[in-house]
Amino acid sequence: MKWKIAIIGFGNVGQGTLEILNNKKDIFHSRYNFDFDVVAIAGHSKGSVLNNDGINIEETLNLVRKMGTIIEHKDHVDFDSIEIIRNSDANIVVECTPTDIKTGEPGISHIRTALKLNKHVVTTNKGPIALYFDELMQLAKNNNVELKFEGTVLSGTPAINFAINGLAGCNITEIEGILNGTTNFILTKMEQGMKYIEALQEAQRLGYAEADPRADVEGWDAAVKAVILAKVIMGLDISIDDVKTTGITNISEDDIQDAMKKNGHIKLIASVKGPEAIIAPRYISNSHPFANIMYDTNAITFHTDHLGSVTIMGPGAGAIGTGQAVIRDILSIINETRKR
Repeated sequence: MKWKIAIIGFGNVGQGTLEILNNKKDIFHSRYNFDFDVVAIAGHSKGSVLNNDGINIEETLNLVRKMGTIIEHKDHVDFDSIEIIRNSDANIVVECTPTDIKTGEPGISHIRTALKLNKHVVTTNKGPIALYFDELMQLAKNNNVELKFEGTVLSGTPAINFAINGLAGCNITEIEGILNGTTNFILTKMEQGMKYIEALQEAQRLGYAEADPRADVEGWDAAVKAVILAKVIMGLDISIDDVKTTGITNISEDDIQDAMKKNGHIKLIASVKGPEAIIAPRYISNSHPFANIMYDTNAITFHTDHLGSVTIMGPGAGAIGTGQAVIRDILSIINETRKR
């Protein structure tokens, strides 16, 4: 069977996913018996293409690298993203548009549309999963399709899969984590002597922080990820508004130096335990598993009954890293559909 893929959202993650699909097409065939065509791409500002016989991936990547858009692509169409989903023959829709934590749009509309059309969905968009997880999982079940979202937490580092599959049989009693790479980068730079504003500007220059960094530095990005972990792994019914959220904007250079004098660090820690989720800067000692988690690296500790505390760490952002999460989810869908 040849799978057909549509990519909705053609920013860094969409392009990273397409790059992996292009570079590893032969390996996917030989190792996983996974053959595919990319039949559609919908980009808000970069243009959209549709060809149900398959677009030329290499030409598409070269065009967006050279021109910054795919408007001049031979398969360019003027359809909006919903029309692309409806008019493509895709049986897997990759949804990687930017997150809106208040409404979940436009991602929620994309996902609902695809699921109702009996198309599998892989998303890296945190908003729809945090806001509408139960509804979307029921919709996927009703339409006999899969909804996967590994890339919503820790990018390509498999936190969700690890908890569900790697820790199967354990009761997870608490989750703690450094879930936002931007704030961790800023705090690392402040330890090295930078002032907060200088560290933030450096994070923006390197692409870790957006022009408007409030979702990161005020803790909301971590809060959304904490809600996803609480719902998916611990089965808790909490919303973003339930999370007690404090960012790093009031952390001073003196606070950082005081922590270091005490042989420790200040980190923005997410904690999910029982019915409560908290995002807040915390002092941790040098013996803590998170003590050496620096720059944009993320980490999660799962506290369990059988294994005690288990910590994983890895990249929490990046086009290829998040694209890897998409690929993992696609391969998971293929394996699960073959078992039916």
